[in-house]
Amino acid sequence: MKTLKQTKVGDKVRVVKLHGKGAVKRRIMDMGLTKGVDVQVRKIAPLGDPIEITVRGYELSLRKADAEMIEVEI
Repeated sequence: MKTLKQTKVGDKVRVVKLHGKGAVKRRIMDMGLTKGVDVQVRKIAPLGDPIEITVRGYELSLRKADAEMIEVEI
């Protein structure tokens, strides 16, 4: 499967699964990234960190390490 880190600017994807454990997974879910939610990649910083996405009507910046824990499908 593809992770959010591997998506390109402009792609619209759906969250399939969250990897990670404990507080890290809870923090990602608290930001609104839960199974089944649609996400659009808005911008990627020149060195790839952070990634700016639109989720549930607001913009959010994620670190590359966090984006790698989010499994998505097109």
